[in-house]
Amino acid sequence: MSLSTLRVPGRTAGASVAPERRRWWSTVLALLFLAIMLFPVYWMINASLQPNGTTLQTSWLPLSPDFSGYATAVSQQGRNLVTSLLVSLGSVVVCMAIAAPAAYALAYFKVRGAGVVLFAILISQMIPGIVVANALYTAYNDLGLLNSIPGLILADSSHGIPFAILIIRAFMNGMPSSVIEAARVDGAGHLRTFFSIVLPLSRNSLITAALFTFLFSWSDFLFALTLTTTDQVRPVTLGIFQYIGAYVNDWSSVMATAVLASIPAIILLVLAQKYIAAGTTGGAVK
Repeated sequence: MSLSTLRVPGRTAGASVAPERRRWWSTVLALLFLAIMLFPVYWMINASLQPNGTTLQTSWLPLSPDFSGYATAVSQQGRNLVTSLLVSLGSVVVCMAIAAPAAYALAYFKVRGAGVVLFAILISQMIPGIVVANALYTAYNDLGLLNSIPGLILADSSHGIPFAILIIRAFMNGMPSSVIEAARVDGAGHLRTFFSIVLPLSRNSLITAALFTFLFSWSDFLFALTLTTTDQVRPVTLGIFQYIGAYVNDWSSVMATAVLASIPAIILLVLAQKYIAAGTTGGAVK
């Protein structure tokens, strides 16, 4: 038998060519879809660097970038950016302070009616935001919480708490119960077990829930529009909305404000992407 007649079992001449060709086309399609999805972001940045302030005759490349739009955005929208940052961070703190203990109780304590509580949490996610906002306006008017940062923090965190409970509880259900039992045998109480054992092991789910709460609070428009009526407390989303009406002929400033408002979300998503992947799938398989 000559060497030319030898063949590797289960392999053909074109077996290695087809997968490489499929990978090549898959890469091209992925890059095409990525370019389509990121094109609005590129155009937003490009328009913010245009010197003429309009988007009707915007060039495809910012060959002569002008940062005057960013100077205008910082001077007129800087206070709104700080307000959004305070509201978002406060919402994360309130949401985690309530959602983490609630998820721990629903995951490990034999609470009567826990199924009803979980069903109520799911139902609360289906209520339209405009219904909640209108109800909160009446309550806030009686309590004096309109046009206040604590009022916006309570509103935004109340929207993020149900989702955070579901994410954290699913992750805690996937944790080995032997770890909790070992801590209890060693004499640790429920609070010590929660803070020293459960929370460190649930880091991925906590970061995921906190990030989603921050992103919702940062991009909230409905609560900001309903619960603020003055210029004293105004998140950046409402500021951009009113900014467009006042500076409709100066799109470079509007786009510069949008770019500045996108930076915190982009940074957080890039830094926490591995925790999000682990936190959202941690409770999928037990």
